[in-house]
Amino acid sequence: MILLRSDIERIKSLGYDESFFVREIYGYKVLKNANGHCVFYNPLTKKCRIYPARPIGCRLYPIIYDEERGVTVDSYCPLANTVTKDELRRASRIIDKIVNELSRS
Repeated sequence: MILLRSDIERIKSLGYDESFFVREIYGYKVLKNANGHCVFYNPLTKKCRIYPARPIGCRLYPIIYDEERGVTVDSYCPLANTVTKDELRRASRIIDKIVNELSRS
């Protein structure tokens, strides 16, 4: 999951060190994984430890940006078929802003 600077700052404000949850790949900062899951996933509760402060990409998921297809639904997500056209349209506006922000950084 790609992280915006605002995502990183919000999570750091919870007391997490950036080195715990951020790694860089292809010039982008992304969430680290541990044992095949996001570092904030709690396998005991099966919930996100930082849910109210989760990154914007997590908030939009399973709607994603694919370089070839643009804004789309992640077909690997079990809830992919629950996304409505209206949700996709609303998310597209947000994702456009995210892509623009990432292209400037």
